[in-house]
Order: sequence, then C-alpha cells, then structure tokens
Amino acid sequence: MSAEIIITNMKKRYTGVSGTINALLPVQARHFNIGFVGEDLPGAQLAKQHSPQHFVYLTVWQAIQLSRSPLPDTRPRIWHVRRDPEMMLAIFLRDVMRFPIKIVFTSAAKHRHSWFPRWLISKMDGVVATTPEAASFVPNTTRVVFHGASLERFTPPVSKAAAWQRTGLPGKYGIGIFGRIRPTKGTDIFVDAMIDVLPHFPDFTAIITGQALAEHQDYLRAMEDKIRAAGLSDRIIFLGNLAADEIPRWYQNVAIMVACPRYEPFGITPLEAMASGCAVVASRTGAFDYIVKPGETGTLVPTGDAQALAEAVRPLMQDPRKTELMGQAGRDRVTEEFSIEKEADGIARVYHAVLNDVKI
Repeated sequence: MSAEIIITNMKKRYTGVSGTINALLPVQARHFNIGFVGEDLPGAQLAKQHSPQHFVYLTVWQAIQLSRSPLPDTRPRIWHVRRDPEMMLAIFLRDVMRFPIKIVFTSAAKHRHSWFPRWLISKMDGVVATTPEAASFVPNTTRVVFHGASLERFTPPVSKAAAWQRTGLPGKYGIGIFGRIRPTKGTDIFVDAMIDVLPHFPDFTAIITGQALAEHQDYLRAMEDKIRAAGLSDRIIFLGNLAADEIPRWYQNVAIMVACPRYEPFGITPLEAMASGCAVVASRTGAFDYIVKPGETGTLVPTGDAQALAEAVRPLMQDPRKTELMGQAGRDRVTEEFSIEKEADGIARVYHAVLNDVKI
C-alpha cells in the first residue's frame, strides 16, 4: 500500500486537534490510503484494524522518504497538517526539497493569526476552515467543513438513570463538563453554577473531567477549596484525565452536558455529548450557535456568566423527561448535520479540489 494522504499528529499531548484526527481516521481509511505520522490514537488503531489494506503507521523519516516520489499514477501525495510545525515541515519538503506533495491545513481559530502563521497558511494548497468565522480570517480558504462526531463511538444508553447508577456516585442523574481544566474552558464557571443549583436538586451529582496542567494547579485548588467550603465535595467530583476510550462511557453516564468556555475556536464536546443522548447547555462561543438548537437540543447562555448557566440548567434538572427528549433530539441532529462521515466527505472534496486545481 502506498499512502496517498499523509496525516500528521505530532503533538504528544492529547488535544482537541488530536480528538478530531482520532474521529476521522477510521472513516478516512475506508476511502483513501492513509499514512499516519505522530502520536498514536485509538482511532488510528481502529483504522488499522478495520482497514489494514488502506492504513499504515509511518515514522516522520518514512513519510519523508515516501514523499520523495509521486504516487504510481504520478499524482502528488497530500500532507494534511493541523499545526504550525507540521506546516513548516511540509513547506520545506515541497518548496525547498521540491518533493511532489500538496499541503492541506485545517484552520479553526476565530481571530486574526499573527504574521508567521498567516504566512504559513498562505503557502497551503488547500485550507479547510471549521466555521464561517474561521474562514473569514483566512483569505485562501478552500471550503468550510464543520467538525463531526462519530455515531459509532458515541452512542446513547438505554436509560440515563440506569447509566448513572453504574458509576457508583451519589444521586440519580449526572451533569458534567468535559475537557481541560483551565480558565479558558470555564471550569470555574461550571463550579460556581453547580454550587448554586445542586443544593436544590439532590438527585444530581456533577462531574468534571480533564487534566489540569502544572500552570493551572492553583486554579484547580481554588475550585476544590470553594467546593469544600460549600459542603459539596461528594457531589462535585473531579474525575481527572480520562483515557480516550473512557470518555464515551462518561458521556453516556450524564444526562446534561455543559460546555461553558470563555473562548473556543470550535468545540467538539457538545457534538459528542449530543451523539450520546445528552441535553447540552453551552456558552455562545465556538461553533455552539450552529450546533445547539435552543429549546430543542439544549440551551445557549452568555460566556462567563455563572448565574445565567445556573438558571439555564435549573429547568432541565427539574424535568428529567424533558432533558431525555432533548438528548434524543440532539442525537438526531448530529446524525443529520454533524456526523463524522459528513466531515470526512467535506475534507475529501478539498483533497479532490487540491489535486485537480479546481475551486469548490
């Protein structure tokens, strides 16, 4: 098998970018010969297991050696990169070493890039923007392609109440926030809202997933102290950094998922939660305005507003049946509009445009 698409994931830490690549790899390997370079992911393992004839692990050196020559049919290979160092390497190979490759970059940032990333992006053969706002900051955007969630990896349980019972945690239902523990993710906003509402809803327990890096340990301790002072240490639980294969089960366990970042380029967690049958309460940032349908799949609140978040979750906690119906509607919405297959199809169209020098 000669890899026609080189996909890079060279950052050691598992990030939102890693999560996107993780979800896409098994789908893309059904349609392309994929060479995967960088830190391993569960999705890469699935791709290798289910499509061994279309997927191969490559070291950086192997990818470089392979890219010295075009494909057997004379087409150039595509390098799909998502980070600045990966762009730099691919540009060096194409423009300095004169390798027969094309470069595609995914841009999610909803702000003007600094001069050096702007220069790098300007050198791309194709650019995938994840939202119309992200595209507005990249003049050479080829196509807007929303992220998607895997409907196979993220599935709803038969019963949210039964799923919660398997956790062994207090109460009948769970409400949770997923992702890194840091100020931009709004973890403290979630904690403040839970301190406000949980005393009125004894059937609910809150969970917080994710890692706090060394620079955010004081931030974490301040929240733990606040929770302890409120007497809620047994009902606001920090689960720590979950392994990638544990995350789908915790989405199943909670009935309500909160995403309240102060800033988010896109934000995949609401899609994963909706695919898992959760009602979603999200702040107005990232792509959440496109993802969440207020009153149907969840609620949207202003960024940075713990009081508004508390008021938004109250009616959902008061009416578990309504919450369940929102979760079902969320699953339907992901199926119709935000599946990982739809994202993979949009990216495939960009590959086609790049290889054939056509506008789409």
